[in-house]
Amino acid sequence: MSAPAHTSSPQQARGAQARLPWWGVALPVIAFVALFLVVLHPAEAQAATGDPAVGDFLGRLKETLMFRIP
Repeated sequence: MSAPAHTSSPQQARGAQARLPWWGVALPVIAFVALFLVVLHPAEAQAATGDPAVGDFLGRLKETLMFRIP
């Protein structure tokens, strides 16, 4: 008994895989708009002047991860 032939073309299969979910377009657009607003108003984008403990912690974490046992 012979099997039925598969009739879908490569264009049909490729077209079905090319569709993006809504968030696949929305997230890059949101990121672009946020960065564009920072470029438009650079004076309002201020550096964080918080506790230096976070920077110290990240530095120590980096040193710990870079540590290699001989």
